[in-house]
Amino acid sequence: MARRPARESVTKPIDPALPDRDKIIAALMALLAEKRFEAIGFNEIAARAGVSLATIREEFGSKIAMLAAHAKNLDRKVLAERTPDMADEEPRERLFDVLMRRLEAMAGERAAIRSLLRSAMIDPPLALALNSITVRSQQWMLAAAGIDAAGPGGMVRAQGLALLYSRVLRTFVNDDDDNARTMAALDRELDRGGRLLRMFDGLCRLTPFGRARSRRHAHEDGDDEMVTA
Repeated sequence: MARRPARESVTKPIDPALPDRDKIIAALMALLAEKRFEAIGFNEIAARAGVSLATIREEFGSKIAMLAAHAKNLDRKVLAERTPDMADEEPRERLFDVLMRRLEAMAGERAAIRSLLRSAMIDPPLALALNSITVRSQQWMLAAAGIDAAGPGGMVRAQGLALLYSRVLRTFVNDDDDNARTMAALDRELDRGGRLLRMFDGLCRLTPFGRARSRRHAHEDGDDEMVTA
């Protein structure tokens, strides 16, 4: 399905009509486009957002919490969009569509994301925190694509998708407006991720956990047969 590219917008003044919480998030993202995450202070965020430090403290406990809230806002935006024409597509195509919608929603934030990725490369605690945020979001993206995200298997899928998504972001932040390189990168990563997931599923069947699960399912199926016999 052809997709209409979303252009990266120039940083705009923060809308004073926004709720304070959204002003704070917007201020952090605007500052990230100008400097590294570790160099941004609460006073700068307050000044850019036009709110008091007390308001920031009321809404957020840390800059990481602001990033988590930003990711949650993106989740809601993607989940609110309905694409009925994708319902009959294969899971891989549905996931491609969901992830591209998420990336397109971030088109105006390439500079901020680029800065954040650079900071994460030299700050392991930040990298771990971003991974946790991304895994949580990717669980919702899997659900949006109609792919099971429950249980241990779902967590592994979400973690794998988080790593895949992070690799695609490195192309996205340097892509031009038509998102052609981003779409090609996502296509490649989904192919690679599908192969790894099939390998994981096969490994699970060979582990004690996997064998026990298979026996349990076989037993349950046998019980069903006895009930219906």
